[in-house]
Amino acid sequence: MQPSKAARRIAAFVVLCAALLIYKSPPGFAEDAPARPESGLETLAIVTASGTHEFSVEVMRNGPQRERGLMFRRYLPQDRGMLFDFGVERTIMMWMKNTYLPLDMIFIGRTGKVVGFANDTEPLSEKIIPSGAPAYGVLEVNAGTAARIGLKIGDHVRHSVFGR
Repeated sequence: MQPSKAARRIAAFVVLCAALLIYKSPPGFAEDAPARPESGLETLAIVTASGTHEFSVEVMRNGPQRERGLMFRRYLPQDRGMLFDFGVERTIMMWMKNTYLPLDMIFIGRTGKVVGFANDTEPLSEKIIPSGAPAYGVLEVNAGTAARIGLKIGDHVRHSVFGR
């Protein structure tokens, strides 16, 4: 028997709240500073009908990294993004709590296929944003990016997380 939608939302909220309570920022972390992990950036490409679009992304591979994401950031360069690697294909639920930047969220299946996306998400909102289909990862980019590159469900993302 599957839990109700409300029960899943409550569970996600409780997990995120608990994680925020126990997570400590790394030494020297400035919450409102621009992203500057130059050496930690990886190349990712999205292939759409309009061409191949490259981004430099931070990859969040563990729980504390995924829980923090782009929270508290106030700037994201246009050619940058954040890729969340969940390590298993499943329904993913995201939110924008403590995230000041409007974002596009791109939900990606295990093979790199785009399975869903949410355009222009509302900053600082606790509204749950579901993947709509099983996803392996989520790419967050500046709001308007998906429309600018003509993103469609079925387009492909190239990155080692997806075996490419």
